[in-house]
Order: sequence, then C-alpha cells, then structure tokens
Amino acid sequence: MWTQIAAHISQVQPKFKIASHHPVSGGCINQGYAVSDGERTYFVKLNEAAKVEMFAAEALGLQEMAQTNTIRVPKPICWGVAENSAYIVLEWLKLGAGTTNSWQEMGRNLAAMHRANSSNSFGWEQNNTIGSTPQINNWTKDWVEFYAQHRLSYQFQLAKRKGGNFPQQEQLLAYLPQLLSHQVQPSLVHGDLWGGNAACTEGGEPVIFDPATYHGDREVDIAMTELFGGFPAAFYHGYNEVFPLAPGYEQRKTLYNLYHILNHFNLFGGGYASAANRMISQILNII
Repeated sequence: MWTQIAAHISQVQPKFKIASHHPVSGGCINQGYAVSDGERTYFVKLNEAAKVEMFAAEALGLQEMAQTNTIRVPKPICWGVAENSAYIVLEWLKLGAGTTNSWQEMGRNLAAMHRANSSNSFGWEQNNTIGSTPQINNWTKDWVEFYAQHRLSYQFQLAKRKGGNFPQQEQLLAYLPQLLSHQVQPSLVHGDLWGGNAACTEGGEPVIFDPATYHGDREVDIAMTELFGGFPAAFYHGYNEVFPLAPGYEQRKTLYNLYHILNHFNLFGGGYASAANRMISQILNII
C-alpha cells in the first residue's frame, strides 16, 4: 500500500520515496500518518476503499477554499485507492498554539472567505460528508428549503432508523420559515468548523482543514465554532470587524447546531438524541 501511495505522490512531487511513516492523529473517522522521504513530509489519511469519494470531495473543498485567497488550508497533493484503503495526501503543516493576534486574523480571514460569494444558490457541485455521514448538497434557490430538506429532514430520517424519537420534529420544520426569516446570501462555508478543525501554524498563521464544504448561510460556521466550547474571543472580534453578524444570530445558532447534534447521534448514538430534543424545545420556545 505505501509503495503505491509513494508512487502517486511522486507523480506530483518528483522523486518522492517513503523513508518513514508513523501514526499521527487523524480524528475519529480516519487513520492519520506522517510520511517522509527524509526531507519532505506529508499528512496521509486512510479509510476503507469505499470512502475514496469522501476524500475526493475533501480535496475539492480545500481547493475551492484556497481559490478564494482568504484563509490558509492544507494543499491536497493526491488521493485514490491503494489495496483495500482509500487515502488522501495533504500538505504537512506544523501547528502551534497561536496568539490572540492569530485568532483575530482567523476571524478576519474566515469573514473574507464568507464574503467571497461565488454562487447564487445554496448547495454544492457534489455531495460530500459530515464526519462519515453523507451530506446532500443539491442546488437549491431557497435557503429555508435547503436547510429543511437537505440538512434537518435528512438527519431526522437517518435518526429514525437508529431508533431516535423527536416528538417536536414536524413542529420545528413547520416553523423554519419563521425561524430563518433573515436575508441570507450564499457563502462558501467550511461546514464542520469545530475547534478540532482550526488551528495556527508554528508561525502563527491561521489554518482550517477537514471541511464539509458547501454554499450556505455563513452563520452555520460561526454557530459551530461555539458548539464545543467556543473559539477564543479574539476570533469573534476579528470576524465582526470584517463581516458583522446579522441581528438574531444568537437565536439561530441553536437551530444550526442542531444539525451537528443529530449527526452526532447518527454517528455515535448515546445521549445525543436527548440533547437534540432539548435543543428543539429551546428553539420552539423562542417563537
């Protein structure tokens, strides 16, 4: 397998031969490795061979974000299947702690990406994944319709198959036009922007990775940064300097994070169904 991966890398980065490889953190979905020829190092993620389209979509998302020239992302080198494994090879970035200035710049840069509007509709050119769950990105002109059909309803359908029970589901979906009554312009979003998918290089440059890219309401990214503890305050200051959030965001963020909690139930089970039901009740109580 590693010989095949090295041969593919060498097509893009000439004369590359793997001298060493060792495991590194790859998240909860994939296996991660650092591979090196002694001079050049790359980050390789592995999964089962059937997941190759997941990696192809990740590469396409990284490329589209890079093309905005706004925020640093790891450059995808190559991807494919070797023996029984799908793989993606990415630029190796040495990460550091980051400073207050770094996180403020992270906010500014993300805001700039959100302002780099390249679509008149919501969705993306292909489906991708959120974690390992399929994420449907059919182009849709109306944001409420897109979020209802391709985000919440899809997750509810998956959850029902896993035994999830959400008594207020239909009531919530019926109120979406009222809950999402603000004016939304499509923005290129990362789509899975929790703390584990954002960092700073050793030199302090902000970087984001592991995207679930599509064109949607920019607030979905900001909401998710708050889901598991929040980013440093400097991030939000920087973001609002460039692209202030619209009134009502504080109410909408729970609705947007419901998508991720439902997905966590579908991936991991456990208490996420109860958490989703509490969020639904909280959302309906603001109407």
